[in-house]
Amino acid sequence: MNGTPGAFRIVDRLQQFGEDITAADLKYKHYRVMVSKEFTFDAAHHLHAYEGKCKNLHGHTYKAVFGISAYPNEIGIAADFGLVKDIWKRDIEPFLDHRYLNETLPLMNTTAENMVIWLYEQMETALSSEPYASQIDQGRTEFVRLYETPTSYAEFRREWVEL
Repeated sequence: MNGTPGAFRIVDRLQQFGEDITAADLKYKHYRVMVSKEFTFDAAHHLHAYEGKCKNLHGHTYKAVFGISAYPNEIGIAADFGLVKDIWKRDIEPFLDHRYLNETLPLMNTTAENMVIWLYEQMETALSSEPYASQIDQGRTEFVRLYETPTSYAEFRREWVEL
């Protein structure tokens, strides 16, 4: 590392690939790394066999947070954020955004607890299938957190079901 920590300065020269850094230098270590990506969606639902406000049709702005782990590739990227976004846009979001969840999700009560398991399964299925499996080295979903409100969420973790 060059320079004085905390001192402001403009770089003298931009580092050049092939001159200052080689392809062999791009990957620092071969350790599993987790990246996290979050998405929001708006949807309506209601709960069955529940006595409270949520038995009535209502909506939320949900936030889904995914923790994806993998081994960094030759340039040091474990799970490209753009690839995770592609999975969300293609395989998951169409079932959720501006939808009536009781209609578009599998037959279940659309609680945050049930939905977070479904989200985990969708991401796992996508990561293990092409074209994603060949682009992410041993990629797997470590956790999913689903916020139903800014202060209330359900979470599902791989470690609770996988050994």
